[in-house]
Amino acid sequence: MDSSVVAHLLKQQGHELVGVMMKLWVDPLAPEVRRAIPTKCCSLEHIERAKAVCSQLDIPFYVLNLEDEFKKDVVDPFIQDYKDGKTPNPCIECNRNIKFGTLLSKMKELGCEKLATGHYAQVQQQDGIYQLKEAEDQTKDQSYYLYGLSQEQLSCIMFPLGAMEKSETFALAKEFEVPMNSSYRESQDLCFYPEKDPQAFLERYIPDTKEGTIRLEDETEVGTHKGLPFYTIGQRKGLGIGGLKIPLHVTRKDTETNTIYVAPDGSDCKLELRANNVHWIHTPLEKNTEIQKEVRISSLGKRYKTTINYDGNTLFCTFNKGLRGISDGQSVVIYDGNTILGGATICTE
Repeated sequence: MDSSVVAHLLKQQGHELVGVMMKLWVDPLAPEVRRAIPTKCCSLEHIERAKAVCSQLDIPFYVLNLEDEFKKDVVDPFIQDYKDGKTPNPCIECNRNIKFGTLLSKMKELGCEKLATGHYAQVQQQDGIYQLKEAEDQTKDQSYYLYGLSQEQLSCIMFPLGAMEKSETFALAKEFEVPMNSSYRESQDLCFYPEKDPQAFLERYIPDTKEGTIRLEDETEVGTHKGLPFYTIGQRKGLGIGGLKIPLHVTRKDTETNTIYVAPDGSDCKLELRANNVHWIHTPLEKNTEIQKEVRISSLGKRYKTTINYDGNTLFCTFNKGLRGISDGQSVVIYDGNTILGGATICTE
């Protein structure tokens, strides 16, 4: 729906348009009845709706097969990270390498100057610098997932919905008669497997996962886990730990001993993190400089005041209060007001 509204808006503004949809890799080992779920992005229903919109606007429509690229750059690293005890964020890699990587290159081959999408974020140019900013609709903002984009990528991107509320987009969709079925809902799940959470997918692609022990930090055994990939840092529910009156949260996963460690509520929070694979959208922080900014460690999570240091390779963040859910493989994203300065991948080693 979002992309369809974008197409209508740009057509109204007089742009010459080419409609494109990506066909991405979808788990072939998933139950066939689940693979046909219409809310998934590469379903035949979605392709037909996109085709209908382009026909309505009298613009060309192409389906680009990016299955191999998506599998190599997004799915395979996702599986490997879980094997390594991390909790990956594949949407960030998809935006960086597929949507605004491979797709952007193919758009240039078609002679297009800009790639316009339905993302809720904003790109603004100031003094020759392209800045990535949050969307006006904070409940739909997707800028967290875009911190990995470069100046060159941002210079070729348009986000027409970034200054709009989602309710405005819905109203325009009705006005433009964008085809939507009565059961339309936005997908909040990853697109390459049909289930709501990754456990079934991981069971299919990491078949050698083994049960192990759950321990407190003093090595007291308190339970048994079903396999390291099925648990995330900060998790409380679903641990299967009985007989204890205090809630416990996952604090870390030891791949060498196949052990999950838990701690009581509050003592599992951390005051600092470090992160690698640092990316600055424009101006890198000078080495050994200390600045005070706000960061997020999840896409729509709360912002936290943070003291940040950068040694040229690794980002060091110190918080005013302990945070839960700081997990290897997730991203810490840095904000200056509503401008995203950059981000990095959280690590413990």
